Amino acid sequence: MNKSLHGIGMTSQRTRARMIERLREQGIKDEAVLAAMYEVPRHLFVDEALASRAYDDVSLPINFNQTISRPYIVARMIEVLRAAGPLNRVLEIGTGCGYQAAVLAQVAKEVYTVERVQPLYERAKRQLRDLKLRNVSVRYADGSAGLPEVAPFDGIIMACAAPVLSSALREQLAAGGRMALPVGMQEQWLYLVERDAGGFRETKLEPVKFVPQLMGKA
Repeated sequence: MNKSLHGIGMTSQRTRARMIERLREQGIKDEAVLAAMYEVPRHLFVDEALASRAYDDVSLPINFNQTISRPYIVARMIEVLRAAGPLNRVLEIGTGCGYQAAVLAQVAKEVYTVERVQPLYERAKRQLRDLKLRNVSVRYADGSAGLPEVAPFDGIIMACAAPVLSSALREQLAAGGRMALPVGMQEQWLYLVERDAGGFRETKLEPVKFVPQLMGKA
């Protein structure tokens, strides 16, 4: 990666290394995920005024009532996807600023990411292009229906909370595939959905806090 992207001061490699140590302490064990989190310059995905907090374990506003998820949640959800083995084709619902797609791009062969808010879509597309992440395809669309024309996916990740588990997304999982998504309104939980020859299995993992999923383009 371009040396200038590693940043200075609060965005330095040392600051990133502290983030990785904190993720280890929080229980993230997948070394590929930790390496990806270290590699991607999170400070480039937040407003310059918030760059000094980019590697703190907090979610930060990215405008349009959306946020960039805290590092632990990004790492946790991707670790959940990878637990069944290497990722080939992954779908992300809710591109936001593009940070999670950039991390996914380090551990998956192909990443398809969908954003419904046009200014966020345009910003993320530009940022991911600047980082030369050629295995990421950014789509401007309502992500609630997934991307059936590209399915099946062996990993699906949602960066917004759905009121119920989505049957449309579930059907786009490949056999052996996994989906990590927050579900609920007032009380939200991270769920793992797995698909095998016998059907689907759902596991409730841990409480989370995400912005709600909205329908239609904006």
